[in-house]
Amino acid sequence: MTTPTTPTARIGALTLRPLDPLRDAELLHGWLTHPKSAFWMMQEAKLVDVERAYMEVAADPHQDAYVGLHDGVPAFLMERYDPVHRELTGLYEPEPGDVGMHFLVAPTDRPVHGFTRAVITAVMTELFADPATARVVVEPDVANKAVHALNEAVGFVPEREIQKPEKKALLSFCTREQFEKAVSR
Repeated sequence: MTTPTTPTARIGALTLRPLDPLRDAELLHGWLTHPKSAFWMMQEAKLVDVERAYMEVAADPHQDAYVGLHDGVPAFLMERYDPVHRELTGLYEPEPGDVGMHFLVAPTDRPVHGFTRAVITAVMTELFADPATARVVVEPDVANKAVHALNEAVGFVPEREIQKPEKKALLSFCTREQFEKAVSR
């Protein structure tokens, strides 16, 4: 099943479908082990590691993963999680309606100007399509300056640095209102 997100004349149609851990593992393995995906910390992952990781996500009631399609072709990954139970447990005070998010744009030899911003906008639109979502929470690596700029472009406001087991992260939040204001500019 495909969920429509954001079509734009310049970029094309961006849609989401639930990730199938076995069917999509080879595709994801290529994305996650690519040098441009270093912040995902899966550079040395084997195909079986990717299968196992996404089978765990699929079995977990507190997280979901989706393959993002660009005009029907796989082009990005979106993960949604409940920060009360995953990723940020004990690292901040969650509020009702908080939803955690990760996204990855597939590495390409033919980048499209504005594509990554269109993807994060589509991801945020999808998350806020759920009326229960009041705020999106992210925790990118503090060194990932490119994603910080993208996050800011869609309304995220950094709160503080936090130490996760695997990285030093920049805890940031975006309310529905902040997102709407940012994308209306």
